[in-house]
Amino acid sequence: MHRIALSLLTAGLMVAAAGATANPTVNVNEADFDELQTLTGVGPATAEAIIEARTQLGEFQSIDELTRVNGIGEATLERMQDQVIVE
Repeated sequence: MHRIALSLLTAGLMVAAAGATANPTVNVNEADFDELQTLTGVGPATAEAIIEARTQLGEFQSIDELTRVNGIGEATLERMQDQVIVE
């Protein structure tokens, strides 16, 4: 009986951990400096550049517009596209 309960508990924890480690989406029009750095390929300089572009040029209308940010090219955009939303 205890082995079954332990097995079920272990399975539940594994499912919960898998969900917790999945990359959540980040709305680049609202994300702060720290949140932007959770994106693949975005460090402090690029996070600052995203915020600066958003402030000076207005909100991003599409994910593709991120290429207007210094430090984000096509390759970086491709790596992060599943992690980014624009709302």
